[in-house]
Amino acid sequence: MNPSSLRVLLVGSEDGLGVALGRALGEGFILRTHRVESLEAMTENLSWSDVLLVDLRESKLEPEDERFQFLNALNRIHLHPPLVVLCDEDQHELTLAAIERGAIDSITHPPNVPELRLLLRRAHSFYLAERELRELRAEQSRRGKLHELIGTSLAMQELFALVKKIAPADVNVLITGETGTGKELMARAIHHMGSRSGGPLVAFSCANLPDTLVEDELFGHEKGAFTGAFLGRQGRVEAANHGSLFLDEIGDLPLGLQPKLLRVLQERKFERLGSNKSIEVDLRMISATNQSLPEMIKQGKFREDLYYRLNVVELHLPPLRERRDDISLLAYHFLQKYSQLFKKQARCFSQATQTALEQYNWPGNVRELENVIQRAVVLSDGRTVEICNLPAALRGGMDEPAFTPVAPLPTAELSYEHELKRFKRSLVLRTLRQCGWRKAESARALGVARGYLHRLINQLDIREPDEVRSDPPAPGNSALDTVM
Repeated sequence: MNPSSLRVLLVGSEDGLGVALGRALGEGFILRTHRVESLEAMTENLSWSDVLLVDLRESKLEPEDERFQFLNALNRIHLHPPLVVLCDEDQHELTLAAIERGAIDSITHPPNVPELRLLLRRAHSFYLAERELRELRAEQSRRGKLHELIGTSLAMQELFALVKKIAPADVNVLITGETGTGKELMARAIHHMGSRSGGPLVAFSCANLPDTLVEDELFGHEKGAFTGAFLGRQGRVEAANHGSLFLDEIGDLPLGLQPKLLRVLQERKFERLGSNKSIEVDLRMISATNQSLPEMIKQGKFREDLYYRLNVVELHLPPLRERRDDISLLAYHFLQKYSQLFKKQARCFSQATQTALEQYNWPGNVRELENVIQRAVVLSDGRTVEICNLPAALRGGMDEPAFTPVAPLPTAELSYEHELKRFKRSLVLRTLRQCGWRKAESARALGVARGYLHRLINQLDIREPDEVRSDPPAPGNSALDTVM
C-alpha cells in the first residue's frame, strides 16, 4: 500500500459499485465500502478515511430517511473527513440539502472517473488547507491576545507590548480611541495585569448624565443629604479602594466636578455628599475618551491640570479600518463564540462573505463587527456563513445566488488550472488591497520577489483602481511600486 494513497470511504452503496469504483480509481486511491448506520458503529472507518463519498441516489428529503439522518449526525461532528455526495442527475434539491449540511461537492451517477479523481483530491486538499488555516488562526489567536483583546497587526502588537510594560507600574492611564474599539477591554487588561489585580475594578461612564447624578454615583452621599436619601450610599470612588477605577467618556465629566476628582488624584481624599468628613482612598485611575481632551482644554471645557494627572501614560486604540489584518481573526473569533452560544453549525465564511467583511469600512469598529457576526450566525443554516446573512450595508451588490448546479468542466486539467488561477488571483488581489497597492510591501507580505509579483499581476489580469493609479508615489517608494 502506498502511504500517499487517498483513503476513500464509500458510504451507503452496494458492494458492486464499491468494487467497480475501486478498480476505476486505480493507483493512488484505496476504497472501502460501508453501509449506512450509526456514526458510533463506524468510528474506526471515519478515523481511517481521508474523504467520505456518500451515495444518496436512493435518499429522500424526509426526516426518517436513514441516509439523510446520517448527514445530519455527521454535520454535528465538529471535525470529520471532507464529504462528497453521489446523486442522480435530477436530485438537485437533495444535492443542495447535502451541501447545506457540510458536503464540499457532489457528482452525478454514473461518475466520470477523471472528474471523480480530481474532485476527491480537491476535497481532501481543501480540507487540509482549512485545517491548517484553523490551526494557524488558533496559534495566531494565542500569540495575538492580551486578556480579552485580540490583534496580530503591528499596531496592536506594539500596543500590547506597551501595556505589558506599564500595567505593573501602577500609574494612571488615559485610553483614547473611537467608540467600539475596545477601550474598556483595554482597561480590564491593565487592571488584571497590574499589582491591584486582587482588588476591585469599578467602572463608570460619565456620558449624558446630570451633574448631581454623576456626583452621587462617584462620591456617594450621607443619610439625609437630600430629599429621599433615607440611607447613606457608597460611591464608585470609595468602592474602588485598593483597586482600579475606570471612568469611561471622561471628557463628559461636568466641569464643576473636575476639581473634586483632581483632589482624589492629588491627595487621595474626598467627601461624600452631605458630609464634611474626608475619606481616604488608594486607587489606580484608568480613564477613556473618544474626544480630543487637548482641544476641550482650549475651549475651556476640561481642566488642564486634571488632564495631566489622568494622562501619565496615554494608550491609543486604532480604529478597525486602520488594522485590517485583524478583521479576519476577529471575525472567526466571534464566529466560534456565537456558534457555540447559539448551538449553530457555522464554521467558516464563504469567499464573498470574507471579501465583504475585509472591504467594509467598519465605522462602529470591533463592536459593530461583533454585532454583524452575531446576526450572521443566527441567520445561517449550514456550516458556511453566506453573504446573504450579512446586513445590506456590507453586501454592496455582492449577493450570491441561492444555488446553481455547476456543470462539469470538459477536462480535469482545465478544472485544476482554473481553480489554481482563481486562488492565486484572490490571494494577490487581497494582499494588494491590504497594502494600499504598494507593490514592494505586497511582495514582502506574500514572501515573493517584487519582479515575480509584477509577473503575477500581469498573468492574472489584475487592474489597479484609477484612484490609486492617480495618487502620487509614497515617499521612499520607487517608481516600480506605483506603476503597473
